[in-house]
Amino acid sequence: MRKKFDFDVIVLGSGVAGTAAALSCASAKQKVAVVECGKWGGSSLNSYDVPSRALFEFSHLYSSAKRGSRFGLSVSSLRYNYPTAQNWRSLAMKRAGANSKKLLEDAKITCVSGYAAFLSPYEIAVGDNILAAQKFIISTGASPTSGDISCLSSASCLTPAEALRLPRPPKSVFIVGGGSTGCELASYFSELGSEVVLGELAGRLLPREDEEVGQLLSRHFESVSRIKVLAQSRVVAVERIPKSPSLQKVIFLRGGQEKSVTTNAVVLATGSAPSLNLSLENAGVAYEKSGIKVDEMLRTTMKHIFAAGDCIGGESSSERAAYEGALAAANLAGRQKNYRNYEGFIRLTDTFPSVATTGLTEDDCVRKGIKCKKAVLPLSAVSASNISDFRSGFVKLLSDSKDKLLGATVVCPSAELVIQEVAVAVRHRFTVTQLASTPHISSSWSELVHLAAKKLAK
Repeated sequence: MRKKFDFDVIVLGSGVAGTAAALSCASAKQKVAVVECGKWGGSSLNSYDVPSRALFEFSHLYSSAKRGSRFGLSVSSLRYNYPTAQNWRSLAMKRAGANSKKLLEDAKITCVSGYAAFLSPYEIAVGDNILAAQKFIISTGASPTSGDISCLSSASCLTPAEALRLPRPPKSVFIVGGGSTGCELASYFSELGSEVVLGELAGRLLPREDEEVGQLLSRHFESVSRIKVLAQSRVVAVERIPKSPSLQKVIFLRGGQEKSVTTNAVVLATGSAPSLNLSLENAGVAYEKSGIKVDEMLRTTMKHIFAAGDCIGGESSSERAAYEGALAAANLAGRQKNYRNYEGFIRLTDTFPSVATTGLTEDDCVRKGIKCKKAVLPLSAVSASNISDFRSGFVKLLSDSKDKLLGATVVCPSAELVIQEVAVAVRHRFTVTQLASTPHISSSWSELVHLAAKKLAK
């Protein structure tokens, strides 16, 4: 081991996990450097989370206004200006600190731009420079994958981030992948008037959620949003049509037959893979295609190197990444052992209606062999459905035999707000009875949680 180091800690990656880790280390008076090969702030600020939420806010507002005619609004001349919406996206990103080092530099953190590669367990190369540190935190995130789809004849397949940067919504779009990102993009483009086809390999949308979630969203997409859902469909290739340069043909297998759809744009919402091009073998850090191997304290196979965020695989969200970055920094300091605890984290799909899940799903309980009780209430059970004239959704609560709340799934407008109290209850191990005894506003969507908890507590 070297006797002299340039830094106490070097953090690789400036995304949510890396920023949280670096700031935690700097607050502990450690000499910290952050190395970033792309835009500062990572994918959350620059590629998807912040830019997508800014545009989804715009599309949801536009769609809500169009539905307002039944409440007395005059919407016959309603239209939108997409360049203005894109300017709003850029402003939201700027306000959030996209591609900015200021937050790190204000904390006296050294910022280094370039690709990092380990030379040894204590040294990295960044361009022509060699930097050494006593400890490292790897938080290099993940990159979009193509899902083994061939783009033929100069066809152009877009990533989710690229789709949101288009100068105008396409007349028609094929979304490959019916997970959270695919459903969000399908909802977004549909709300803005695009003809949308959504293809998913599994038998339903949102296959990570319980069956009734995907089924309900599929019905709503097809009957209300006019989105054509193609479940159990494997997209194998995309090719450009020579005589119609603005069109592309999506070739897919469904029911044992090869079929095709013609569209203006193709978006690959086929997931992401950890970014691991760091010469980790030179550092002695074990990894697989699915991510860097870490223990419950986020320590790698080398005791002085930790990892956090999407580079370790598993479920992806900005909230989890920030939590892991701070946890890795705390464990790196070595004062006490802090173990990962993901109870109460929320998984959100920002469609309309939105889908939010916390804790265990019913499918999780079946897989783990956990006996659970459940209570399911449709939106029509509360007055908010009449007030809003909206009924596509439900609240589902799960508990064990000892009244402990295990998890919840919420499908309704603003599901991320409705589920927040349940997330608190799951993380702090509240009982269903305690949740049922909490007063709720009777005219709000959260009354669904109250009624479901009362039903489950009986």
